[in-house]
Amino acid sequence: MSYQEGPLINWSTYAQSRATLGGDFVRILGYFREDGVKSVEAIETAMREASAARLVLPAHTLKSEALQFGAEQLGMLAEKIEMTARHCVEIQESPDELLQDIVGLRELFRVSLAALEKEANPLVERRTFGRRPPMAGAAMGAQRTFGRS
Repeated sequence: MSYQEGPLINWSTYAQSRATLGGDFVRILGYFREDGVKSVEAIETAMREASAARLVLPAHTLKSEALQFGAEQLGMLAEKIEMTARHCVEIQESPDELLQDIVGLRELFRVSLAALEKEANPLVERRTFGRRPPMAGAAMGAQRTFGRS
């Protein structure tokens, strides 16, 4: 299965991770943001240098962290990069075949992170079993005023 065939975010995995990490979730998501930026930069640099060996570790790190949060497409793409790079190291070839995938990696990371951070925002309604719960008051025409009497 191609990484593009999976969901951008697996919301069940996301919810499970959020429940497991509890109050640390947002902080650890911030670490993912920081580590992810570094991993993407390291992957791009390794590709510019045609170094399959230098692709492996940042791709592995990005894969693991992305999948922990449910960023499925990103995790699957990072896994493809990691496995292909490992193979290239074994057969001592340049990772040229990864160029197109790596060109799209930064944007996929950006879109995935934006979706995760939007969902982590305390002002966003939480997903329930992959679907958003109905808006209770809004459906009945209720108006809310915050901080006003």
